[in-house]
Amino acid sequence: MTAKLLRTKILPHMVLILFSIFFLFPFVWLVFTSLKTSNEIFAMPPRILPEAFHFENYLAALETVPFPRYMLNTLVICVICIVGQLFAAPLVAYSISRIPWVGSKIIFAIVLATMILPSQVQLIPQYIIFTKLGWVNTILPLTIGAFFGAPFYIFLLRQFLLGVPKELSEAAKIDGASEFRIYRQIILPTLKPALATVALFTFVGSYTDFMGPLIYLNDAAKWTITVGLQGFQQDHGAQWEQLMAASTIMAIPMILLYFFGQKYFMQSGSAFTGFK
Repeated sequence: MTAKLLRTKILPHMVLILFSIFFLFPFVWLVFTSLKTSNEIFAMPPRILPEAFHFENYLAALETVPFPRYMLNTLVICVICIVGQLFAAPLVAYSISRIPWVGSKIIFAIVLATMILPSQVQLIPQYIIFTKLGWVNTILPLTIGAFFGAPFYIFLLRQFLLGVPKELSEAAKIDGASEFRIYRQIILPTLKPALATVALFTFVGSYTDFMGPLIYLNDAAKWTITVGLQGFQQDHGAQWEQLMAASTIMAIPMILLYFFGQKYFMQSGSAFTGFK
């Protein structure tokens, strides 16, 4: 009994604890470094804990960088992208999974094929298009694509919908419900776990996006938090304690998102397995 308990319970948990410590160590080092002085950061041998906690590093970082403005710009882009994905992706997934029409499989194959293309390949053509439209230095290049649905989210929702019994739609059609009413009153409530997953993934992708804002946002007043942090590093590269404090502030929303939305992240697997 003791050997079985050791093999099935204690050893797996010990391995998981070791891996968690390994992955958490960079963040712990980031937080403690943000509370050190410049001399302590480069002290040899390095020390994890500072001699004294210098919380003024955070105040200095907030005074040096307009974090409220950068955070507001980032949240505006995140909200618009979430609204766009929740509007477009379910519609496309519903049309190619629940409505029989000629060419639906071909369209779905094309959608999957676009996932193979690296973003670097699309970068120059997209920039030329947005330049000719006069959208450079606006948030439109960062948000307009969400209203056409991301291929991965379309695929995610389609896999979920394939597991929803078609008898639900057929019963509604017998009662005289239109296709849009079936989608609005039957399919969307069923899709809530998958839609929450799409919203969370969209937020994470938009919040951590660096390349898009760097390319399309030229005005510093329109920068997102990632580009603003890069600008802080360029202007105050030697002040590592403030840079670490700024990085810690940037990580706070992601940590809160994990704690409040972890159950939806765990349910993302059910979006692939289907309806229960």
